Amino acid sequence: MSDRPTDTDSAAPPMPVLWLLGKTGAGKSSLVRALTGVEAVEIGTGFAPCTRGIASFDFPPDRPLMRFLDTRGLGEAGYDAAEDLARCEAQAHVVLAMARLDDPAQGDLESVLRDLRRRRPDLRVIVLHMAAAELADAAARARARSAMQRRLERAAGGPLPWVEMSLGRDETAGLDALCELLGETMPAVALLLGGRSGGDGFSEVRAEVLRYAGAAAAADLAPVLGAVGVPGLQAAMLRALARHHRVDWTGARAAEFAAALGLGAALRLGAGYVIRQAAKLVPVAGQTLGAAAAGAASFATTYALGRAAHRWLAGEALGTPVPEAELRALYRDALARAGRR
Repeated sequence: MSDRPTDTDSAAPPMPVLWLLGKTGAGKSSLVRALTGVEAVEIGTGFAPCTRGIASFDFPPDRPLMRFLDTRGLGEAGYDAAEDLARCEAQAHVVLAMARLDDPAQGDLESVLRDLRRRRPDLRVIVLHMAAAELADAAARARARSAMQRRLERAAGGPLPWVEMSLGRDETAGLDALCELLGETMPAVALLLGGRSGGDGFSEVRAEVLRYAGAAAAADLAPVLGAVGVPGLQAAMLRALARHHRVDWTGARAAEFAAALGLGAALRLGAGYVIRQAAKLVPVAGQTLGAAAAGAASFATTYALGRAAHRWLAGEALGTPVPEAELRALYRDALARAGRR
């Protein structure tokens, strides 16, 4: 596991935090395993204990980009979870309220949601109706889900987005829908957890690309720093991706990549810069050609650039050039997905 605070009283970590809220047996470990692909995850083992009632798991473990929090003991006899609940509430950016469809006794979860929404009405809560496959009859499952949703929304004081899930060794129903909901407010998390590799091994470098995208968004908060910092970060990302593929990132290759993305006009306008900084060339659609890009735009363009560069460099390494139409479509798709904020 990575270095992390041993007590959640410390300042909230500079990373998105998903709070898994539900009874023991709701399927928290299964959810984290399905989202991250880390088979070893178990509450209490893969999760590091913070207090008696809180455990956390940082992902990726070596260089974390996000954190899962689990409040243990919800509804556990003889345990007052109020203090631990308050600590998690102070850190969480999104709450995943988990309830098994075959377990209608969710009074403790309703009580926590009622208090939580009273104190933090703007905190995003997503209801996960777990163990859907345990109710084989579709009509019975729909009735149970509808009844559970009504109770939780009544407790929360308003509508809540929901996903019906069934997770097992060979079953991941609902994961795509959950990532879509997360992407509405936490695109980096959705891309990290649910981004498809497209069969070209992007999952191996996705976390690194997202790390550069997040840094670019932060750099762009200061206009002067962003003008210099964002292209520099993107250049560093491209060089890192080239090293991953064991491809030399030369000026000629940079120009070929830019042309493949359809940025020939931008290159011609910046010919002087290309000559001086060929090895650091960074094609940036809507950024170098724009005024001061917002942090969201820097995040999206950096992610899309990294996604396209990975595919192009993979082709270079194998000696199988990527068709320009395919590369441009990949860039546009990544840009659209990363721009959902």
